[in-house]
Amino acid sequence: MGFFEKIKSGLTRTREAMNSTVGSLFMAFSGPDDDFFDELEENLILADLGVDTAVRAVDALREQVKRKRLSDGEAIRAELKEILADMLNVGDQELNLQNPPAVILVIGVNGVGKTTTIGKLANYLSGQGKKVLLCAADTFRAAAADQLEIWANRAGVPIIRQDEGADPASVLFDAISAARARGSDVILCDTAGRLHNKQNLMNELGKMARIIERELPGSSHEVLLVLDGTTGQNGLQQAKLFSETAGVTGMVLTKLDGTAKGGIVIAVADSLKIPVKFIGVGEQMDDLMKFDAREFVDALF
Repeated sequence: MGFFEKIKSGLTRTREAMNSTVGSLFMAFSGPDDDFFDELEENLILADLGVDTAVRAVDALREQVKRKRLSDGEAIRAELKEILADMLNVGDQELNLQNPPAVILVIGVNGVGKTTTIGKLANYLSGQGKKVLLCAADTFRAAAADQLEIWANRAGVPIIRQDEGADPASVLFDAISAARARGSDVILCDTAGRLHNKQNLMNELGKMARIIERELPGSSHEVLLVLDGTTGQNGLQQAKLFSETAGVTGMVLTKLDGTAKGGIVIAVADSLKIPVKFIGVGEQMDDLMKFDAREFVDALF
């Protein structure tokens, strides 16, 4: 299955939802009047773009239709796709791995697919010829390190771990030492998925950031937020909280193959101006896909 076909297949439920609302509106298109734009705005909200993003998209479309004097439904639909793709292009969608060993802190609440994402990302980077090391710094959740070790074995990469309850920063320190000794290119670091205490989260991530700065001055550093696409607007709220506390540099949207709420990808990128770097569209090891705004919008329609 080709790259586009894989995304298209993974977004089947979202595309069906989009076609039943936005698609049907264009099929019955009779002209770009106020009723058309009002209904389009409502349908985009139903597609889980959220009110603010839907309003911005439709306002931009009105402006373009007026400026370009568009009256054909297909031309207006193509213009909408351009606007949505632009909303998704909010930053560098490539991982910053220029100065090895690069450190990628992977954050997110429990249950979003964080551990699975790390395993798939390890597999993806290994396939690009990178030497990857996993760091099991989620020491608060029982069996978190065991789960990560299973994925490390599947991806064929080493893992650094300590006992449950250990200091996460200490585990990261050990991982940095191991990465230096082994000539690793990337450290993928799991973190505790806690939101109930923002201060604890800030303190923990701040301590880890200081370890990275002290031990690897000048190294590339990413903070990837993993969000469950099935949670829709709740995912947007999670993203807002994490972006306030953790200095998020990119996002991974998971479980998009199991939801009709894939429009949340556009809402999150547009609202927070944080680039989406990967999307998960299945259960297999290679179902974590590098994000491409144009391909994503094409697959939606």
